[in-house]
Amino acid sequence: MSSDEVIMWTEKFTFDPKEGIDNPGLVITDCTDSVWIPRPRLCVLKREEGETYGFNLRVERGSNGHVIRNVVSGGIAARSGLRDGDRLLEVNNCYVDDVPHPEVARKIKLSGQQLCLLVLDGEEYEQAVAGSQNLKLLSGTLNEEPCKPPRLCHITKDPSSGLGISFTALEGEKGRFSVNLVKGGAAEKAGVHKGDHLVWMNGAMVSHLTHSALNRMMKKCGNSITILVIDSESEKIYMQKKMPILPAMAVPNKLPFRARKLHLISGPKGYGFLLRMEKKLSGNTYHVLREIDSGSPAERAGVQDGEVLLEVNGESVDLLGHDEIVERVKQSGKQVFLTTITQCGLGFYNQLGMSPLLFCDGEATEKETENIVDVQLSPNTNNGSSKFCTVKKGPLGYGFHLDSFLQRPGTFVSEVASGGQRAGLVLGDVVLEVDGKNVEEKYLDDVITLVKNGGSCLSLLVMDQISYEKKKEKEKERTASNITNREQEEEDFEISFL
Repeated sequence: MSSDEVIMWTEKFTFDPKEGIDNPGLVITDCTDSVWIPRPRLCVLKREEGETYGFNLRVERGSNGHVIRNVVSGGIAARSGLRDGDRLLEVNNCYVDDVPHPEVARKIKLSGQQLCLLVLDGEEYEQAVAGSQNLKLLSGTLNEEPCKPPRLCHITKDPSSGLGISFTALEGEKGRFSVNLVKGGAAEKAGVHKGDHLVWMNGAMVSHLTHSALNRMMKKCGNSITILVIDSESEKIYMQKKMPILPAMAVPNKLPFRARKLHLISGPKGYGFLLRMEKKLSGNTYHVLREIDSGSPAERAGVQDGEVLLEVNGESVDLLGHDEIVERVKQSGKQVFLTTITQCGLGFYNQLGMSPLLFCDGEATEKETENIVDVQLSPNTNNGSSKFCTVKKGPLGYGFHLDSFLQRPGTFVSEVASGGQRAGLVLGDVVLEVDGKNVEEKYLDDVITLVKNGGSCLSLLVMDQISYEKKKEKEKERTASNITNREQEEEDFEISFL
């Protein structure tokens, strides 16, 4: 598909005046022969190395949603069909209208050189919001057919059966290949399914390859390959929508390296590591964690000597200097969240042309959790500070139950069993963060989903309910005292992809 194609989506439906519209996401006006239907557009952006997408993403006072602005005339975004004032509904098939702005921007940045955006015209978006239309349902009408995400699978050769995979060219369809598997072989164990279609191998799309070229690529791969595959039925849906299948949309399987999110709470002597700028043979310079002190907060959190720093408190360090990173750590106070990866892991993702931040482990491994202190209290605990609890999953679960506040976001611990007690949880504790993600403004269902995805080890930041209520009251007072100044200031928040 060319980068200047714009795909218009309209929902087909039948109308029976006796029964009404069969789609609850649509709204009847007074005139039954004319129903207004918002029409999202799918825009596919492709850029080369060093190019920019050519638009800004903003949150603006007086406007709802994530707003597209400053679309460069003749640029990649403009050629894809993006228009000034559009509202963003999906990024790479993921609904984002209710996602915090920085997280949406992060999804775009991590997409790499190809990006799928589902947008709605600004006026149509505001009308839909004013009419209380369910935007998620509107977005979901494009996904009525069951569609499974692609899988990114890393296959390591088995000494006896090799990679356990081969490919058959689909007759009459250039660049399309179906998967053949050795039963119980390395590829099957890596998450590849019989009948899958191959999309991408070791960072290269296969749509332009002949079968012989693909075989030559296989022979050069050595002891392992990383492939992007999808089941044939889901591929048909992507093709019908003219939507590319991207690694950023994929579920990872058996990847040998992943970035890790680590939570460090400062001790009397700080965090216990040094940050150094180091230049590698490739010529690239990285921020590297060194000299991890024995027994330090860094060691307890699982930091390893020589790891590369990727983020500080969720902010990428790619464009930050050494002093700026140190300042970010200082500003975070008594605790900091670091995202790191081993140098081998960084090399793996660089070879594939992917960001290592696409797939992160939110928990420590079994070996790393052996030395983690179950409860780490920040100073002034008696004055109601938060506490960081690491809960290990047992045969009966994590050992606690959650409940929510009435008519407002917020989640608290409603029951505590032995596992939760050992981790330091107390009945009534308010949950502030789950695996480093703030959940103060999330509802119970969303928090439970995060907990279920926590794996064998879950990190919770909690605070007793009395202290939490005092904290919220102080925040309210600060908000009231600063409101006049804030109204005079520019409240737009903008992230540039120019």
